[in-house]
Amino acid sequence: MPRETGSAQGEILRGICLLTLALVAFAVMDVLIKWLSSSYGTFQIVFFRSVFGLVPLCVLVATSGGIGLLRTSRPGGHVLRSLVGASALVCFFYAFKHMPLADVYAIHFAGPLFLTALSGPMLGEHVGWRRWSAVGVGFIGVVVMLRPGSGMFTPVALVPLLGAVFYAFAMIFVRKLSRTETNAAIVCYFTLTGVAVGAIGMAADWRTPDLPGFGLLAAVGILGGVAQIMMTQAFRSTPAAVLAPFEYTAMIWAVLFGYLVFADVPTSAVITGALIVSASGLYILHRETRRPPRPVTELTTKAMVP
Repeated sequence: MPRETGSAQGEILRGICLLTLALVAFAVMDVLIKWLSSSYGTFQIVFFRSVFGLVPLCVLVATSGGIGLLRTSRPGGHVLRSLVGASALVCFFYAFKHMPLADVYAIHFAGPLFLTALSGPMLGEHVGWRRWSAVGVGFIGVVVMLRPGSGMFTPVALVPLLGAVFYAFAMIFVRKLSRTETNAAIVCYFTLTGVAVGAIGMAADWRTPDLPGFGLLAAVGILGGVAQIMMTQAFRSTPAAVLAPFEYTAMIWAVLFGYLVFADVPTSAVITGALIVSASGLYILHRETRRPPRPVTELTTKAMVP
């Protein structure tokens, strides 16, 4: 019994370490995206993120069961999920260009609130008054961050909020697909859709990258793909209730890298709103852990990187 306990503790520690590394990798990826946004269009970055994101995915598929993992009986579901997910990707990448990293991250934390609100009408899940109250409090946090009517509000702040809505819809479709589809299939078709959407969108604004630019664009995709695999493994080996609080540490990396690289300092309103949204999200998580568990997929936490 002591060995089993030690083994379980080791798995939990490993899961926390994998998630932490994934969040750091995602943050570095987002810094590169913001840096590259001054030279390349949003759709072009989406294209390279998706193309090179296929590299670690192909390695994973080749070592985990082969091409058979990608078989599907629900192509229409994959198309719908992928288009919504790609829309979230475009929104967040565009927001990185025009807003501080920490602001985008803080608004992105509203995604689970939208997911909770949509799970009732779209999945038939019961959402009690306590969780509805948490959603309401979370929206107050979003309003605090956006500061409408303060004279400091900018319409671009609505872009990551729209991305959070797309994120929530994407997660709804992921939950439906995960009943019959493999994780590899869900991620693969989403990534391929990102390639297509990026290729179409960048046609009117293509800029041929120089060698350093090409290397950074490739790094964006590889970092995102590797981080996604690490996050997947973390949630496979460790309960979501243990890992979820650590997801909010992403804000630390966003603030740190934003300050070091771009000299961005988050305002008190963003910090206050982020704390409110985080507290609301953690309460919703607490309520979720009291329900029968659902299957875990690799995109239940960070769809945009995706």
